[in-house]
Amino acid sequence: MSDVKRNLITMKEALEKGRFKRTKAYKLIGDGKLIAYKDGHTTLIDADSLDAYQASLPRIEPNTAC
Repeated sequence: MSDVKRNLITMKEALEKGRFKRTKAYKLIGDGKLIAYKDGHTTLIDADSLDAYQASLPRIEPNTAC
């Protein structure tokens, strides 16, 4: 058994933290931007991958917003 510690959160928690809907979450999982695991019928999201995704989002520079 591995000693790897995963920071897993439920899909509901990930949706709240990420501020997106379930469809967007599954698209991000499919694109490899979020890491997910299944535990029976429960989908768990790696919170570190969610943090990394949010950190990768581009910043809107001043005076360039539409």
